[in-house]
Amino acid sequence: MQFALEVKNVSKRFGNVLAVDDVSFQIPKGSIYGFLGPNGAGKTTTIRMIMSIFFPDSGSIVTLGNSNPEAVKDRMGYLPEEKGLYKKMKAAELLAYFGKLKGMDSSTANRKSRELLTKFGLGDWVDQKCESLSKGMGQKVQVLATLMHDPELVILDEPFSGLDPVNVEVVREMILDIKRDGRTVIFSTHVMEQAEQICDSILLVNKGRKIIDGTIEEVRSSGGKGIVIEYEGDGSGFASIPGVTRVNDAGKRAELSVVEGTDPHEILEHLIKQVKVRQFESAQPSLHEVFVRAVGADQ
Repeated sequence: MQFALEVKNVSKRFGNVLAVDDVSFQIPKGSIYGFLGPNGAGKTTTIRMIMSIFFPDSGSIVTLGNSNPEAVKDRMGYLPEEKGLYKKMKAAELLAYFGKLKGMDSSTANRKSRELLTKFGLGDWVDQKCESLSKGMGQKVQVLATLMHDPELVILDEPFSGLDPVNVEVVREMILDIKRDGRTVIFSTHVMEQAEQICDSILLVNKGRKIIDGTIEEVRSSGGKGIVIEYEGDGSGFASIPGVTRVNDAGKRAELSVVEGTDPHEILEHLIKQVKVRQFESAQPSLHEVFVRAVGADQ
């Protein structure tokens, strides 16, 4: 298997704080890979080491087959967590500028900037200054700037942050398009549902350490079986049901973690005495549930 990125035993310390602690993982080419973890877990520090903004204190990073990050920077695209636009620049002008920084000639950059903006619904804004764009539009422009030079490896730090549901779908489709082109995407998020929808594999980190690494299926199956219900009524008694070890209750939908070997029919008998059950399913835990359990156990 060919890997777009190989991180081996990487650590990074800032003063007395060990931000990344002996982390290792590999990302196959042509995949979507999620960096997951709570705020302050070490996601952004790891990304910045991949981008050679920081350098690891120990360990090694091989990007696109090269251990010298400077040699492959023009083959990478990076959207940082602290996003910002040059407000006085026009949208097409901004995209072209970033393309030229990555080695595109002026004519190609100017043409492609307009093509990308039009393709992703911003055709009416190509000659508008960035200060006139809505937050969602600005986020799309920044993602497009990252893609201008057709990078082989795209790294997006919290790309969905602050977006409304419509623009979340637009950015998600952009990420899927990158994969369809055979390229690799890494993105960080602390919203599990986003990762579960589009990632092939994930890395969960907490307090600078790797907690879980694997495909979505592998990670979810590591949590054993559980029960998912949709219901009406008061779910406050779910935790008292024999065999239930944890309840993740959203008010109308709940995930129940159960002791291995528990008979789901017995759980259902207890549930229907408490609430009106709309849907009942024995299923693997969601990524959110795996995340909460893993991070809670790491405290």
